[in-house]
Amino acid sequence: MKVKTILVSQPEPKVENSPYFNLIEKQKVKIDFRPFIHVEGVSGKDVRSQKVDLTNYTAIILNSRNSVDHFFRIADELRFKVPDTMKYFCQSEAVAFYLQKYVVYRKRKIYVGKRTFTELSPLIKKYKTEKFLMPSSDKLKPEVPTVLNDLGVDWKQATFYKTVVSDLSDLRDVYYDILVFFSPSGIQSLLQNFPNFKQNDTRIAVFGNTTVKAATENGLRVDIQAPTPETPSMTMALEKYIKEVNKK
Repeated sequence: MKVKTILVSQPEPKVENSPYFNLIEKQKVKIDFRPFIHVEGVSGKDVRSQKVDLTNYTAIILNSRNSVDHFFRIADELRFKVPDTMKYFCQSEAVAFYLQKYVVYRKRKIYVGKRTFTELSPLIKKYKTEKFLMPSSDKLKPEVPTVLNDLGVDWKQATFYKTVVSDLSDLRDVYYDILVFFSPSGIQSLLQNFPNFKQNDTRIAVFGNTTVKAATENGLRVDIQAPTPETPSMTMALEKYIKEVNKK
């Protein structure tokens, strides 16, 4: 079965040179973008009910741009003036760069990991006497508490925002050759929106082991997987697959 249409369960990229746009041009396929999940902030009252007092913490662990936005939103709502002495531990350069939206970068103590949460742990270990707060979603990767508990640091996770299933009812009668997923929540959204979903000839592309697990546990056939040594990105995996099936 040749591939002509793809639905990516994420927002459309804002950068002009996105690999997805190159894929559209090179392989002559139609790609639509639609977030299957979205984020909703919880209230300051909800944060307080989790026994969180922002004045108790000397360091913030930020694992995404959402965590940055919602930490400062809650701080503002609770009228907490974030002290200049606050330390920020960012999972990646992208998160650290985004932090500049709220703080003057050169005047703050900001520590940056490489990509994964595990890669951030040596920096946290250096400052293990700090009191760490991790503002995050209600869906926290299992590795996070494991890493922090193994370090023996004083830390607390609090839900500042929630991952919510988006309404996809308008896609009920729309067919795509490939559906692309990046998280177990995306798989959950598909099945919640379409409980009678039959995969048939639809190809499923997934990114990451937890997404593979969620797909297979829900009876879906995974046809395209990333990252692999040969295809470290989803666009590379898609391109390889499309080249193979469309040349037949």
